[in-house]
Amino acid sequence: MDYGHRLEFGAFLTPAAANPEAPVLLSQVAEASGLDLVTFQDHPYQPAFLDTWTLMSFVAARTERIRIAPNVLNIPLRPPAVIARAAASLDLLSGGRFELGLGAGGFWDAIEAMGGTRLTPGQAVTALGEAIDVIRELWDTEERRGVFTDGTYHRVHGAKRGPRPAHSIPILIGAYKPRMLALTGRQGDGWLPSLGYMQPGDLGRGNAAIDEAAASAGRDPREIRRLLNIGVLAADPREFAERIAQLAIEDGISTFILAGDDPRLLRAYGEEVAPAARELVERERAANGTAEVSARSAAALSARREGIAYDDVPAGLVAIEPGDFGYADVRATYMRGGRPGIVLQPDSPQQVADAVAFARRHPTLPLSVRSGGHGISGRSTNDGGIVIDLRHLNAIEVLDEARRLVRIGPGARWMEVAAALGEHGWALSSGDYGGVGVGGLATAGGIGFLAREHGLTIDHLRAAQIVLADGSIVRTDAQTRPDLFWAIRGAGSNIGIVTSFEFEVDEIGEVGWATLALQVEDTAEFLEGYGRIVEASPRDLTAFLLMGGRRPGQPQVAQLFALVDSDDPDTIIARLQPFAELGPIVQQSVQLTTYAQVMANADLGPQHGSGEPYSRSALVAHITPGFAEAAERMLEAGDSSFFQLRSVGGAVADIPEGATAYAHRSANFSVVALGSRGRLDASWEALAEHTRGMYLSFDSTLRPERIDEAFPPATLARLRAIKAEVDPHAIFVDNFAVGTEQDRGSRLSA
Repeated sequence: MDYGHRLEFGAFLTPAAANPEAPVLLSQVAEASGLDLVTFQDHPYQPAFLDTWTLMSFVAARTERIRIAPNVLNIPLRPPAVIARAAASLDLLSGGRFELGLGAGGFWDAIEAMGGTRLTPGQAVTALGEAIDVIRELWDTEERRGVFTDGTYHRVHGAKRGPRPAHSIPILIGAYKPRMLALTGRQGDGWLPSLGYMQPGDLGRGNAAIDEAAASAGRDPREIRRLLNIGVLAADPREFAERIAQLAIEDGISTFILAGDDPRLLRAYGEEVAPAARELVERERAANGTAEVSARSAAALSARREGIAYDDVPAGLVAIEPGDFGYADVRATYMRGGRPGIVLQPDSPQQVADAVAFARRHPTLPLSVRSGGHGISGRSTNDGGIVIDLRHLNAIEVLDEARRLVRIGPGARWMEVAAALGEHGWALSSGDYGGVGVGGLATAGGIGFLAREHGLTIDHLRAAQIVLADGSIVRTDAQTRPDLFWAIRGAGSNIGIVTSFEFEVDEIGEVGWATLALQVEDTAEFLEGYGRIVEASPRDLTAFLLMGGRRPGQPQVAQLFALVDSDDPDTIIARLQPFAELGPIVQQSVQLTTYAQVMANADLGPQHGSGEPYSRSALVAHITPGFAEAAERMLEAGDSSFFQLRSVGGAVADIPEGATAYAHRSANFSVVALGSRGRLDASWEALAEHTRGMYLSFDSTLRPERIDEAFPPATLARLRAIKAEVDPHAIFVDNFAVGTEQDRGSRLSA
């Protein structure tokens, strides 16, 4: 029976301690010869052999492409919890090139001599099944609680999960007898016997036993790869290939692992036998109409959401589904949980256009566009819909060094951008957290630590490439499609998906960076003082203030984060001194550093946010007594756990009010508050009486009126006219859409 798996070829090498460099060099020969997999036997009790884990790690470091596996690992001498950690670590270090071959044991005298426990064959099978459960549980990092198992032979009580492997590590089981074959069908991803230990008919009987066990467990038998350790089946390469093709078509074997330590044999196997065998099998499959098996298991396919044409995803476009291993790392954002139905990860503008076309064919589903996935607004994930994840469009390149003109992809993170620009002595103002993606911030505004001196991020934009709702890929700048260039600077999420930005950046040397914690006696007075100092300061100072609700029995503490664009210590201290007079300093740090180091404050790994944070946002001209008193009441009541004032003004206000879609440039401060929906809304009403405008990226609400708050009437009218032209069916409606409800209705009926 042919299970339809892609044909692969590997090597089974001897881990001889007498010549430790030999298996490493042979692994490199196997890789250079085009083989897919290199494997090593594991006999920890054998002093003539190198330790398998150590050897595999060394081989992984000395190769680039070939996959690595034990053939097979001795479970009785290796605790499964430790195996899980080691396997995940090697998979991460090798870039997802590890496979885990497991065996139940054998050579019990030697195992017992090494301190292992002697088991009967039945006990060994049970122990292996328990070990597989432990390993897979520890790899499942989507669960928050520790791992608890109470098996007969393997127990863990509260073990912490992780690390998460780079990919779904397949577990390959060396099996011959009925119990082991049944275990393979229930729990394995592959069957790995050796042909030399088998009698005629054993492959067929083994396949049948595995298939029966898999079906009984609700699995598709085709999910289980069939691997085989072989010797030289024929001296003639063509005859060797024919024997392999026969085993593939008649016995379902798809991975053939050649045992041998002769480099000439490995080269011939990879360069002559393997291509010929593939050609024979492909020809036979074409004649028989054998389809290639799905890469997804029955369990993964059952996790698909209704209403999504999964099989309609354009060829070449990476798609991650709810049942996929990588889904846990892409479903949520930094602050918010999500359960999208599919996450598309394009790696080129054309693939972005393909992803948009896929979204057009699903007009009733939510569509989210994600760059970094940090955003407070939470619009870069959803429940049951489509996410277009731009993480692979993350290039950072210098276009013109004299002009300091750079091109940056939307999926780059600002920490990465700051580091790359810092190598040239440059910087681009970019929020306050290095984990934020370029795309979301650079289309909304960009209020960062250089704002008062150098303006918003969008004020440095000189051109962009955009994928529009109809799939067209266009360039826009001040002369080319100036309507789009105007709109994407402040309302880009309504217009299309920007696939690259061209920025003219600033020359920035060392800067003063301060973090101060100040005790607050009178909150309203303190806030007024902060506002007064900021407005009176030279533009080389930008300061953000952060406060939370007062804790019972503890003084209120405010945190101040300030950047001074100067390398002169006296200037830095002079700019900070007025803040020190607002209240007692309970903690402080002032240092001379670089902007890149200021932004190096993020973990760029997968994001696993949960819940649905609620936030409100506004722009404020001045911190007036009325505003300060309303903020004090909000904080004293505990209605906001996170209250931040960011200084704007200065260079931001130098740009004419209508020059970009970002409006209300006369504001000196941006305010954002997080809290529970009902309580925050109630206290926010009093605060909002003293504000004008809002910053879209900081507001998570769905109130229709928030669009009118963000954009003055003339700005909103112009945006709606552009929206009607480039997105008439309202494809991009789930991120602060400026269109009407009729626009959304037209999308749903399109």
